[in-house]
Amino acid sequence: MSTPPVIPGLDPRLHAFDPARRLAEEALRGRLTGEGWRYLTPRAGWVGRARLSLRARPGADAPQVTEALPGEVLEVVEVREGGWAWVRTRHDGYLGWAQVAGLTFTPPPGEALTVAALRGHAFAGPRVSRAVVAELCLGARLGRRPGEVVTEGGRRWVPVWLPDGGEAWVGEGVLSPAPVADAADFALRLLETPYVWGGRSAWGLDCSGLTQLTYAALGRALPRDADQQQAALEAVGVPERGDLAFFPGHVGVMLDSRRMVHANATRMRVSVETLQEGEYGERLAREVTGFGRWGP
Repeated sequence: MSTPPVIPGLDPRLHAFDPARRLAEEALRGRLTGEGWRYLTPRAGWVGRARLSLRARPGADAPQVTEALPGEVLEVVEVREGGWAWVRTRHDGYLGWAQVAGLTFTPPPGEALTVAALRGHAFAGPRVSRAVVAELCLGARLGRRPGEVVTEGGRRWVPVWLPDGGEAWVGEGVLSPAPVADAADFALRLLETPYVWGGRSAWGLDCSGLTQLTYAALGRALPRDADQQQAALEAVGVPERGDLAFFPGHVGVMLDSRRMVHANATRMRVSVETLQEGEYGERLAREVTGFGRWGP
């Protein structure tokens, strides 16, 4: 995904300003020309128990530009009448409009726990037959609730707080990270994940959501969109395993010098393609704009 700046030097994906309403975040004071600007001071907010869709404008029919994960911290730039908030994901500074009902303005309770499974569920009680009360994903934040771990049928259940303060239980394995060998290995774990524009979890991904999630598993922070990621990495001529391949509005993770795993709307899922092989692979090879590598 890519959106050009409206004002030179300012990217509306990252800088909160609205020329039509003459509103901007306080950090832009002195950088905008003209009179009549009003400046807003962002405040902290957190995502509730469900993934939060950030949209291009305040409306349910607006395109999703990214999503925030349960328990993730946000900056809330503005809350508008009608139940919409202008928010920024703190981990990558990306802006969008979200429904206020999906937010909380108090920190999630309890000692912080991070979901380590690609996907998972929180349950109403320590048993798999109990009701599912939340969908979880890698990177979601929970709180440790007081109480002992319960063993049931050979399974260990941890009492947790959901980000909105609700009580729940999760299987201990949901919180146990699996080793990550390299970027390509991790990306392959996400094969067949459905393609979702703006998605950044194992419930649905877009191309740059896949690469951002993959690099995050290695402790490497990437920006949100493909063009931003290309600018952030060192350009290389011959790709190696784990490098990123870039195309107009698209990105994938290389498995070797020709094979690539990517979330794509052609297959509508995460798939592996070989550059220069087959009609799709030949098109990708023609359109590649470069390769990027994480610097030393």
